[in-house]
Amino acid sequence: MALTLLFLGKLEDVAGAGEIALDIADRMSLPAIAERLDPELAVAIAAPDIRIALNGTLVAAGEVLAGDGDELAFLPPVSGG
Repeated sequence: MALTLLFLGKLEDVAGAGEIALDIADRMSLPAIAERLDPELAVAIAAPDIRIALNGTLVAAGEVLAGDGDELAFLPPVSGG
């Protein structure tokens, strides 16, 4: 069973990859997922300006409950013009 984590923008640099697959047994909350990541990455995804999408739908951090086959994307703010 796997959960796919996607990292965009500056988070991809912190993660060292644009995508990571986590082997999981049950549905997991965001704090439980963060515990399985590198500490620097866990801090980066917890920043207040990071948006989270679960299977393409924006959700609040406290609403994350992701399981097998789900895709969790972390979206940093964008700038430019």
